Amino acid sequence: MAVALILASIVLAYLMGSIPTSVWIGKLFFGIDIRRLGSGNAGTTNAFRVLGKLPAIIVLIIDVLKGLAAANITYIIVSYSIGSQQFITMQLVLGMAAAIGHIYPVWAQFRGGKGIATLFGMTIAIFPEIALISAGVFVLVLLLTQYVSLSSIVAGLSIPILIILIFQIDINNFLVPILIPILILLTHQKNIKRLLKNDENRIYIFRKKKS
Repeated sequence: MAVALILASIVLAYLMGSIPTSVWIGKLFFGIDIRRLGSGNAGTTNAFRVLGKLPAIIVLIIDVLKGLAAANITYIIVSYSIGSQQFITMQLVLGMAAAIGHIYPVWAQFRGGKGIATLFGMTIAIFPEIALISAGVFVLVLLLTQYVSLSSIVAGLSIPILIILIFQIDINNFLVPILIPILILLTHQKNIKRLLKNDENRIYIFRKKKS
């Protein structure tokens, strides 16, 4: 496989991930830049706070699809056997490129979201069983705590752990699963500090806020 084709695919995945869903929806339908309101983040949670439930659901779906579509570029560009270590490695690389694009979008002054939804989309494409488990982890933590940030962190960290434990991927493929928690912890630094100070905002999606 030509190096030029690999690099072009990574760039394409990054550009797909760079689509700033919440920013464009906020500007097009509400006349606002979501990054100037709420937490200042361009992800689903802030879209929920600033734009409402329906726009947030649309943002979530599109951001997930970015990761899924990026990982699936592999089916078009490579000749590796589907499911082989080389094939999975390429899917992981392209999915990570999309996640980095989501966090640092070229179309939105490199100020994007935190990458969780796009990473989840990548996981759906490669490891659907793990995606289902991590989604369950997210919902469980959210029901117990009402902290979206904590739910995202725990669910996100469960992905590389499950990839390694369940699929026992080749040692040469460990780099990407190791990068996932690093990326999650870096993008959630402020949330982690607020959680430790018990100062993080809660979102009551499944029940009403206590008075």
